[in-house]
Amino acid sequence: MTALDLAGRVLAAEAARYTAMGWMRGTSGNLSVVAGRDPLRLIVTVSGRDKGELSEQDVVLVDEEGVAVPDQPHPERVPSAEAGLHGRIAAASGAGAVVHVHALAPVLAAERSPTGVVLRDLEMLKGFGRAAHDDVVTIPVIPNSQDMKVLGDAFAAGFRPDTPALIVARHGIYVWGDDLHQARHRLECLEWLLRFTIDAHERGTR
Repeated sequence: MTALDLAGRVLAAEAARYTAMGWMRGTSGNLSVVAGRDPLRLIVTVSGRDKGELSEQDVVLVDEEGVAVPDQPHPERVPSAEAGLHGRIAAASGAGAVVHVHALAPVLAAERSPTGVVLRDLEMLKGFGRAAHDDVVTIPVIPNSQDMKVLGDAFAAGFRPDTPALIVARHGIYVWGDDLHQARHRLECLEWLLRFTIDAHERGTR
């Protein structure tokens, strides 16, 4: 089994997990892991496939712009259209993995706070890599676009090394980490935090 197939197996398992959570409905969302740094190369899930049914072969090696590199077993496979943003995030943050899902809570939270979702004084922030108290965390929100360069530039303009997440308004959320496990744990904690802010606002407690 090749390194590409091994990464594909792990990515497929993670995608199935997110699908079971309802965060990758239909063919939405995409995941990637960094395969090399010089030059930057990422292994990303392919486009147009049900994320709960991916196999180890449903991945493609891309460059920093999200374009499939020719020197791989199946260069004809089509990477996710958002692979270019994965590349921008990995390059800027040094992350080893980037996950993008269409969970509802981040989109609703951004609808209420379009300039950035502020979180503070919540124990779950520690699972996101920040302090539970005396630490104001603002999750950046950028407008949606079908142009990955536009999205990438917007991400870069608001990027903070201590905040490994980005919400794309009316679209979804990106979270990253050293590997897929750290990215997943951060995403799970952040989704909880965002659901809390929505519920608390609706109840008038925040």
